[in-house]
Amino acid sequence: MKKIFMMAVMAVAALSANAQQEAGTFSIQPKAGLTVSSLSGEGTKAKAGFTAGVEGMYQVSEKFGVSAAVMYAMQGAKSKANSDLKLNYGYINIPILANYYVVKGLAVKAGIQPGFMVSAKEKYGDTSVNVKDGCKTFDFTIPVGVSYEIANVVFDARYNFGLTKTVKDVEKGKNGVFTFTVGYKFGL
Repeated sequence: MKKIFMMAVMAVAALSANAQQEAGTFSIQPKAGLTVSSLSGEGTKAKAGFTAGVEGMYQVSEKFGVSAAVMYAMQGAKSKANSDLKLNYGYINIPILANYYVVKGLAVKAGIQPGFMVSAKEKYGDTSVNVKDGCKTFDFTIPVGVSYEIANVVFDARYNFGLTKTVKDVEKGKNGVFTFTVGYKFGL
């Protein structure tokens, strides 16, 4: 039993040693996951959604990398007063991040994220109404988070702090989004 355990530990250590790229290399990473989004202000609560896309990263040095991605994200919120009322927003987000590796495989990240609204619907029960005309189509957030790489599999968790309003005639209503993704990193 001890031999099997030691072999498993050595295999994981060998795989995780290859997870982070060398300086001067580029990688591409398809990824997908979950969003948990809400809007600032009273009267709304979080709702779950889906996100998927692709990220490219340039490893500047052993400790530092720069990444950019194109991601589709389902965002929005639910009404606190009426559980049947949901705001469903679809965005194409472009996160541009600095990645600092605290230890091999574990990175902290921060950057900017412009986003472009592609759909906005208010759903009440089975009825869905397009409300995109009343929304701002550009969104700007500050993403911060962490990721962990093992055997080219990347687990990423971020929070996006919204800086712009989503609805034209409302004072509040900025996006706040937790994003959890899993991706596979291909070195190029």
